Amino acid sequence: MLDKFITPVIKPLLTPVVLLLDKRKVHPDQLTLVGFGLGMLAVPLLALQLWYGALLFIALNRVIDGLDGALARHQKHTSAAGGYLDICLDFLFYAAIPLGFALANPNENALAAAVLLTVFIGTGSSFLAFAIPAEKLNLPRPQFAHKSFYFLNGLTEGTETIAFFMAFCLWPDYFPELAYTFAFLGAITIFTRIHGGYNTLKNHSTNQQANNQQEKNVKEPRT
Repeated sequence: MLDKFITPVIKPLLTPVVLLLDKRKVHPDQLTLVGFGLGMLAVPLLALQLWYGALLFIALNRVIDGLDGALARHQKHTSAAGGYLDICLDFLFYAAIPLGFALANPNENALAAAVLLTVFIGTGSSFLAFAIPAEKLNLPRPQFAHKSFYFLNGLTEGTETIAFFMAFCLWPDYFPELAYTFAFLGAITIFTRIHGGYNTLKNHSTNQQANNQQEKNVKEPRT
């Protein structure tokens, strides 16, 4: 929900770093892999209950995630392959963080982490399942036009996810309560995405059929 407001604010801040990376001939996919590797280092730190160290690597992952896309656009290297790599590693990173908290305290955190991971599957699948036909049908997308995938908005997006991840690290004793809260908000996102995506595709199909019928009627000679 907040991504569309945060992105324009962050973009100018990344520009000097993007120019430096471009000067050093860094490829966007290299950044994606480095960011993923750093983010995954948060998992053993969470398991060891080194909360602030984990928070540092979570933050580094997110900063680099913003840089790789900006660098790709600057270098004109945006591609389906790069977008695919980025989104796959993002979802793996998102799923790994609740796992880290489950490892830190299985008795207290495992159930909440499992619920949150279930919701992540719902938000991720509803997002990706819509992206496939949306790209195929070339549906208009007024927001996030620079992304490699069609983004279907929701209540919980990247900004909200990172805000909760930070809260998990800052107040680890309240992980179950925070995780259940985030899961509830994520469930709303799942509903709105499925409802909105289904109706968007259904309306597009109906309109396409109507247009085809209209073209057919125009082409048929009158008797």
